[in-house]
Amino acid sequence: MIGLATAFCWIFLLAFFVSAAYSVENLRFDFGELQMSVTSDNRLLLSLPISVENKGYYNVDSFNITTEVSDLNGSIISSGSTFIPIIRKDDNLTDFHNLTLDINDLLENGSDYLFNDSELCIDQFVGFRIAEVIPVQVATNFSVPWGAPFYNFTLTEPRIEAFNLTHFRVSVPLSFENHASFNIAGNITVKIYNSTEALVDQEQTTIEVAQYSPYNGLVEFYVLMTEFTTSGHFEVYFLTQLFNYGPMVIPYG
Repeated sequence: MIGLATAFCWIFLLAFFVSAAYSVENLRFDFGELQMSVTSDNRLLLSLPISVENKGYYNVDSFNITTEVSDLNGSIISSGSTFIPIIRKDDNLTDFHNLTLDINDLLENGSDYLFNDSELCIDQFVGFRIAEVIPVQVATNFSVPWGAPFYNFTLTEPRIEAFNLTHFRVSVPLSFENHASFNIAGNITVKIYNSTEALVDQEQTTIEVAQYSPYNGLVEFYVLMTEFTTSGHFEVYFLTQLFNYGPMVIPYG
């Protein structure tokens, strides 16, 4: 009798693990396209749609997805988790896995993400239990494109003309393309320095640029003739609803 009970027990366990393996194979979860938007507190919201279909024999519980976002230097700039207590068999559900990102953290290791299209690195960890007993863990990594909000930012050579007997009017065309998936609103301050490193004037321009749109503007300075030189440099400062950056130094002449 003991041998028969032992055999029955092994058959039961084997059948359970086979059915559990089948359930794992028939648990399908898909991730949609990453969406980006701006929160009310001016942070970047990364939202990843999740679709889960449980066609196995058992309920799935403690479904947890954790995501870490890193820059190309490997620095983690954001992380977040989504927990679903239970996914019953034959359930088909859709949820959103959200995390927020402070772009100032992204800029701590350099300005590339402001001015050059790049990528963000995504590491994902998924864990759950089958039939309240068997733990399963899955890890994956991939990258998503990043569009630079100030792609190809350019200050062209100054155009100089006499304004009155003591001052020049110095006009500087300013242009860039907003490749980001969010709008930009804020101010750009430009300071002009002469060849002796002396600050001769500064001006601020207000910008509102929709996502995936170009911008072309003009910054005008009124500079004392005695202080202006044909070579020098600009310092550019960016103040937007999402981030601050500066100075960006651009020589002229």
